[in-house]
Amino acid sequence: MQHEVPSAGSREKVLEVAEALFARRGFAGVGLREVAETAGLGKSSLFHHFKGKVQLYFAVLERVLRRMDLCLQPLFAAAIAPAARLDAVIDGLIDTLVEHPGSARLLLRALFEDDDFAPETLSEAEPTERILESLIARLDALLREGVAQGVFRPVSTPHMVQTLIGATVYHFASGDFGETLLGSPLCSSEQVRRRKDELRALLHHGLTAPAVVPSGG
Repeated sequence: MQHEVPSAGSREKVLEVAEALFARRGFAGVGLREVAETAGLGKSSLFHHFKGKVQLYFAVLERVLRRMDLCLQPLFAAAIAPAARLDAVIDGLIDTLVEHPGSARLLLRALFEDDDFAPETLSEAEPTERILESLIARLDALLREGVAQGVFRPVSTPHMVQTLIGATVYHFASGDFGETLLGSPLCSSEQVRRRKDELRALLHHGLTAPAVVPSGG
């Protein structure tokens, strides 16, 4: 009798399927049997890669955030002015959310699902939290750099981080509601371009420090 041999490819397939399901229905609304069947695997193969649903869920979140991190790292490190770097980071974040349409809703759901986890399982979230903390720290540092150079007005950087997350992640997680407001799909090329333009204009108007006009002598 031949046994199914789990592979690295099957692990990626499980993560891909689980990401889509968790994004649509949240942690509580997804069962491991459904994940395995949708991935075309036996449940035993799924357990070869993940001990249970909690481990799978946090592996999915880690995969999403690591994908963002890989995209944004070079943009944060670019040798350009803070305002141009912030534009590049926001554009890069939007691009990765558009490329993987379920990730925004998954991340938004994750903010409200803490009650679904027993305290002893929260150690599974540590890799995810480290990536998220690193991304937020780099965004905060970029904002502080702009303020220190006088190109950004002296904002509360935690509040601005919240604003940027809301303006990007919420927007692409808004689903039918957002599409009704816009009158077309959130991830259409036209609406993605418009979102970048609108957000850039909003940030430049609200964040950029007014130019100092030299007084006449």
